[in-house]
Amino acid sequence: MHKLLPIALVLIATCALPSYASGKKHVKPKAAAVVPSGPLYATRDDAMAAADDIAERRGLDRDWVRQTLGQARYIPSVARYIAPPPTGTVKNWKVYRSRFVEPIRIAAGVRFWQTNRATLERAEKEYGVPAEIIVGILGVETIYGQQMGNFKVLDALATLAFDFPASHPRAAERSAYFKGELEQFLSLTQRGGIDPTSLRGSYAGAMGLPQFMPTSWGHYAVDFDGDSRIDLFNSPADAIGSVASYFKAFHWQPGMPTHYPVQFDPATLDMDGLMAPDILPTFSVARFQAKGAVLEGAALQHTGPLALVELQNGGEPAQYVAGTENFYAITRYNWSSYYAMAVIELGQAVAAIAKPAPTPTPTP
Repeated sequence: MHKLLPIALVLIATCALPSYASGKKHVKPKAAAVVPSGPLYATRDDAMAAADDIAERRGLDRDWVRQTLGQARYIPSVARYIAPPPTGTVKNWKVYRSRFVEPIRIAAGVRFWQTNRATLERAEKEYGVPAEIIVGILGVETIYGQQMGNFKVLDALATLAFDFPASHPRAAERSAYFKGELEQFLSLTQRGGIDPTSLRGSYAGAMGLPQFMPTSWGHYAVDFDGDSRIDLFNSPADAIGSVASYFKAFHWQPGMPTHYPVQFDPATLDMDGLMAPDILPTFSVARFQAKGAVLEGAALQHTGPLALVELQNGGEPAQYVAGTENFYAITRYNWSSYYAMAVIELGQAVAAIAKPAPTPTPTP
């Protein structure tokens, strides 16, 4: 368990929602904060019982927790946005990629890199996470802070904690998850002296430039600008350091590629076997190739496990890569191979412009 760090959150008014990866919805930005229309949770016995339980277990002021949670309101749209995509929805990597690896995000990423170059270099040195991965995350999530969400975090978390759609196939599990996030949010804001009703984020309760959920904020966020507080809304340095901290915690391997090209040998191909572990790296290079995957160049020298990553393209042939442990680490930020590849390719596109070319070695 990571030590709970002091936080200071300053609200930035925003007018759009964060991105969601494959299976994760993209919601059209709105011009103003979402206004909840449901009743106050102060009228709900189950919510007030939860408030008492949170206060007792977290050592928080009982009246403060009851009063705060009681101000939350049900947001009907949140319940709709959290629903899984309709059965039979076709994934399309090319379409998905086009929403993220595009001129507006690339230009914003170049500006962000140029403005925060020294901080990105320091994060890469301290955590071993490449600047282009950090930049890719922040670009996909919020376009570098331009779209941090317009839902009151308290309302969104309460809605999903107490009124998660019963029709969802994992309703009980997800409701329990959001109860935990609500508890962490109340603890963070109360101990930090922050007004929890002032903070806005995504419909799922994610906050700031990197769209951290409250538990991730408590476990992985760091004060990277040295001002003795953590502010993921206003401090690009804290956002940069916190993303790097997150990936280090999820076992990022410095210097390891995220993926390699892969082709197939039809004579030996065992596609079912290759796809069985999904994106979890499982196969050694030898086992990977024994099942009909063909690797070349640097991939043949890879010493860690690999996974076959499939990116469907609607009615067109799917694309495949050999994913490493670092590709898998990116999916721990958002459990989607489409999301991970968008992060990688956006970061590469920005780096191609913003990252300085290596200094040529003088010839004797």
